[in-house]
Amino acid sequence: MSDAIQLRDVVALTADIPDYSLHRGQVGTVVDILADGQAFEVEFSDRQGRTYESVGLRPDQIMALHFEPASPPAKPVAEPA
Repeated sequence: MSDAIQLRDVVALTADIPDYSLHRGQVGTVVDILADGQAFEVEFSDRQGRTYESVGLRPDQIMALHFEPASPPAKPVAEPA
């Protein structure tokens, strides 16, 4: 599992963004990758899917959310003696 943020990742804010009335923990979707990954356009929608804000954010302002457990590391295969 990679921590690198990708297009269409579901992310959460790591800090409040008062200028947009967004609060730490709010969840959005990455809809564009800007400046070679130095920023991301994140869309925030209500429960009906209507966008209420779309904001350009730095990587340190968001974290990717994971909905499946991480796979355990593969065990080395023992070679026959």
